[in-house]
Amino acid sequence: MTEAIYPQVRIVSARFLRPETAEKLLNRLVQVGGIRRMSINGPSLPATVPYGPARGQPNPHPDRKVIRVGDQDVQLEVQVGTIILELENESYIPAIGEAVDEVFEDKDFSCTVQQGRFMKTRATVSDYAKYGPDADTAVLGLVDPRKKEGPVIIQGNK
Repeated sequence: MTEAIYPQVRIVSARFLRPETAEKLLNRLVQVGGIRRMSINGPSLPATVPYGPARGQPNPHPDRKVIRVGDQDVQLEVQVGTIILELENESYIPAIGEAVDEVFEDKDFSCTVQQGRFMKTRATVSDYAKYGPDADTAVLGLVDPRKKEGPVIIQGNK
């Protein structure tokens, strides 16, 4: 059985993105199309303080917001530092670079687009433990075994 190899790109910002910038960038990427899977990475923004004297208290972090991506609301649970995309084919890479440049042209910091392998393409032990042997291929390698909920799936236009 041969496995299709899809190109992957990583968008790395020199700073963590504000929710407004992340929303603008994600919407622009969704407009480009050709995205099979997307992973948004950065430090966690827990809803409650996880440790210390304020443990269990609400965590009023200004970056923990609900953003709108496409026609879906998404709760930001991380400060956006990197965005990893798996694409249908390589023809979308130049358009993604243009979209990133467009969003960051008025910013005072840079953002780079790198091509390589950044996501797992086959089921991991964590995937098997969380979802079983018949896991959805759209979430393979994207699971956090400590998280009770699954990943947020944003349905794109096909």
